[in-house]
Parts: sequence; C-alpha cells; structure tokens
Amino acid sequence: MNSLEVHYQSKTRLNDVRYINKYLEKINENANIGDEIVVFVETKNQRKSRLLAKYWWPLNYLYYTLDFILKRLFPKWKATIRIYFMVTKGRNRVLSLPEVLGRLISCGFEIIDYYPLNGHTYIRSRKVGVPAYNLHPTYGLLISLSRIGLNKRKFKVYKFRTMHPFAEFLQSYLFDKNHLKVGGKIAEDIRVTSYGRFLRKWWLDELPMIWNMVNGDMKLVGVRPLSEHFFSLYPKDIQDLRTRTKPGLVPPFYADMPKTLEEVIDSERKYLLAYNKAPFKTDWLYFWMAFNNIVFKKARSN
Repeated sequence: MNSLEVHYQSKTRLNDVRYINKYLEKINENANIGDEIVVFVETKNQRKSRLLAKYWWPLNYLYYTLDFILKRLFPKWKATIRIYFMVTKGRNRVLSLPEVLGRLISCGFEIIDYYPLNGHTYIRSRKVGVPAYNLHPTYGLLISLSRIGLNKRKFKVYKFRTMHPFAEFLQSYLFDKNHLKVGGKIAEDIRVTSYGRFLRKWWLDELPMIWNMVNGDMKLVGVRPLSEHFFSLYPKDIQDLRTRTKPGLVPPFYADMPKTLEEVIDSERKYLLAYNKAPFKTDWLYFWMAFNNIVFKKARSN
C-alpha cells in the first residue's frame, strides 16, 4: 500500500482511545471525500489468544475471565461503567472487529479492507460522508431497532441484543460483501456474538417482542418487521402488501421453510394474499403449520 495515498494513519490503537467515535469524527472533519485512513486495533479474539498464551493453565483462563468481566462487560452496563472508567481511564478496552467496523461506518467511512499484522488488525477505509452522530447505539442487553410496520410507519422492535455493538451499521456492508445464505439471511454474519447464536436458536432474543404485540405494533402471526435496508430489497408489490398489515412474531417462513430470498418473498406473497381474503383463518392455519415445523421437525432460527 502506498502511504502517500493515505490521508491519516493512526499511531494509537483504538483500544486506548477513550472517546472512539469523537476521535473518528474529528478525523472525518479534517478529511475530504475519498481520503483514505488507516486505524488499528487489538480485536477481542486477538486479545484472548494473547492472554491465554501469556500464563499457564488454569491461571490464564482465570485471568482472561476477570479481564473479560472488567473490560468487556463493565463498559456496557450503566451500573458499572463508571467503575470501568475509574479503573482503566478508558485505556486497553476490549473491542470486537464488528464493533470497530460499525463505528467507522457510523462516522462516515467506507470499509476498504482489513488485515492482521503483529497481533493487531489494521483497517483501511475512506471518507464517503458525514458522521451519523448516533447517540443511541445498540450497546446494552435490551435493544430497540427501527423497523417498518403498518402503513410504512416506523416503530421500535424490542429484542435482547445478539450482535456486537454498532453492528446495525454493518448490514449493507456485509450484504454487499457476503450476500445471503439459505433462509434469506446474511452469510458469514460476523455481527452475531457466540451467545447471540444460542439466543437466536431458541428464540430467546425475541421474548421482548411480546411487548410490541401488547403495544399494538405487531400481531402473533405475520411477516417479520424489516429494516429499511432489507425492505428495499423487496419488489414494490410486496412492499405494498407488507405495509397493509401489522408484522408478526411467528412469520410464514416457519410454515414454508423457504431457502432463498426469492423463496422467502414468494412465501410472504402467498401468506399476505391469503391473509387479505381471510385474516383469522390464514393466521390460524399458518400458526399450526409453523408449530408443526418447529416442534416436530426441529426448525430453528439462525
């Protein structure tokens, strides 16, 4: 890489920057559209490998566990974040790669590539716009996500967080990079945490969505509420059909088990057309078809 092409190359790893987004926003302010920057970070996985190699077993796992609690969990809880900054002064923070990529995108940069070097990960990006100045990233255990509902009205879906912080900014990037897998979801989705995969497998992450049903934004059976990005991938006729009714907690996906995005769209089209003719009968039939696939055929979320 020709260093003359780079507008800014960080000499401080992001783990030691207390206000990371303000730091990136300042770089954005001083850069022109198209300027490239390079930052580097010790990722969560790189840190784990380093700490486990540093001490003998079982001391290494004890040290790693304590380090994880103090420097990974404490910054995410309102009750402990002050303790974390008092002890660490904001240095040596544990950061996942998806979080750093998401922070860069949220601050107006486009990811070019990233690569490991000497125990760190270097990330090349270019300025493509202004920062989003997001004051409410998905950082806590309970999150709210903007989704498109009845009559194209946006509402907040409540879920337990299964993705790394700032992962919501990675959706378009990962879709362009990895495309979709079977079931219509993003392939090789690095946004999802290890515990998040467990929560998703057993639908535990969706328990807070019951409040969306109580609140009247969703119903029991219906198409899943979509983000603006995924909604934009749907044909216009399905967009119109989707927004004529409330989204649901149990989607037609589990009745038909489609494998591609096109099959997912066809499945939803079939459900929505039937629902418009006979709402109660359609939801009743789809609920029991989904129940059969989930309970007896072991269909699972991913």
